[in-house]
Amino acid sequence: MSWSLLFFLFTCFAFSHAKLTLNYYAKTCPKFDDIVREISLKKQMEHTVTAAATLRVFFHDCAVDGCDASVLIKSNSFNKTELEHDMNHSLAGDAFDLISRIKTALELACPGVVSCSDILAAATRNLIVIAGGPHYKVPLGRKDSRVSNLPNVEGQLARVNASVDLMIKKFQPMGIDVKEMVVLTGGGHTIGFAHCKEFANRIFPNADPTMNPILVERLRKMCANYTTNKDMAAFLDVISPGNFDNVIFKNIMKGISVLGSDQILFSDPRTKPFVELYAKDPVAFANDFGKAMEKVSVYQVKSGAQGEVRKRCDAINDAHH
Repeated sequence: MSWSLLFFLFTCFAFSHAKLTLNYYAKTCPKFDDIVREISLKKQMEHTVTAAATLRVFFHDCAVDGCDASVLIKSNSFNKTELEHDMNHSLAGDAFDLISRIKTALELACPGVVSCSDILAAATRNLIVIAGGPHYKVPLGRKDSRVSNLPNVEGQLARVNASVDLMIKKFQPMGIDVKEMVVLTGGGHTIGFAHCKEFANRIFPNADPTMNPILVERLRKMCANYTTNKDMAAFLDVISPGNFDNVIFKNIMKGISVLGSDQILFSDPRTKPFVELYAKDPVAFANDFGKAMEKVSVYQVKSGAQGEVRKRCDAINDAHH
């Protein structure tokens, strides 16, 4: 056999290995699916905000340098990580606790095999299903990043007071179009929550005229002490907060949106038709959300030597070197 043929076969093998596959852990960690599913269900039953919290961590991870679990890394004395960015301060502890529980169980079952980025992608999907959302395919084989830097976050995530123009711009690098942006926003917010400071400008000192006055009163009462009690948060779907459903779009059409960035989706002609579509067609919402999540979950993934399988999800291997 010639060297060139050998080299060709080797590169084919190397590249096929670098691709994500649905049965990536079939031989190396056959209990992967069961472990992720069982621990996700247990955690969601203990703390119903886990699904929303994990979905948000997943988005914040993928939007910054791809789905590589870089958002999970804690800062140390040498390096300030993505977690230090003010937009990541509100990421809820339940999500990190879930990932760490799953990682601990997987390290016992198959040490050094399963990446944190695969855990985050699979757990997010499972939690969406538990909350009543669509089941979509999550190919596996991501590797974990070896870097997480605070400055990388700036400009990658849209803030809650963002204009539609800015939101469209933020999603573009991920190959997400306007329709997919609307479906992902709805999916993230149907089970999501936000801290009072993120929408205070819509209720204090004057109410946003596009917000339903009954909702304004409710939120004003709830957020009265928000500057001192920073943990106060409101569900973004005020009608069916824990359920993954299309009610969030019906709310937007009625002016009962907590976030200004949700409400403007109904006033902008580029996004309004999709709000109307998903408000009346829950099947289209579920299907389109699943497809958009499949796209997000493979965004700029690291494979092969581009990353590693972390021993702990909150630190790169050999972080002390």
